[in-house]
Amino acid sequence: MAESITVVGGNKKDKYSSLIPQIKALVEGETDVIANLSNIMAALKQGIGFLWVGVYFVKGNELVLGPFQGPVACTRIKSGKGVCGTAWKEKKILIVPDVDQFPGHIACSGDSRSEIVLPVFNKGGEVVMILDVDSDKLNDFDETDKAFLQEVIGIIEQIV
Repeated sequence: MAESITVVGGNKKDKYSSLIPQIKALVEGETDVIANLSNIMAALKQGIGFLWVGVYFVKGNELVLGPFQGPVACTRIKSGKGVCGTAWKEKKILIVPDVDQFPGHIACSGDSRSEIVLPVFNKGGEVVMILDVDSDKLNDFDETDKAFLQEVIGIIEQIV
């Protein structure tokens, strides 16, 4: 297991490219899901500098907060509510350039300005978790974030 995260490069692509192999190394040989998710969230927060990054577990008809890094967060989110609940219900990635313009946005942190949310699927194709990433800048997420965070989702799907 890696004991520290070192990210090189100034642009997003370079940062993600150096971070992804380190995330793989963090989870290699570890079987505990919570430990792995905690380290993945810490690596993303430290490596990319997001305002907030974390996961929500699907439990019944709600998303329940799991490991995260950043300000305190909403503990439970109903299906179809806010960005996370909508991504879960629609089973798709959502990029929100301005959270204040998203109908029904749940303001867990007033500092959040933009967001990307990605569902995590089990082998049966059901959403079991949501990866939620917030920025304190408007329009901070793009196709680069989507592509690299999908790689992170692939790592997560192998450990859940």
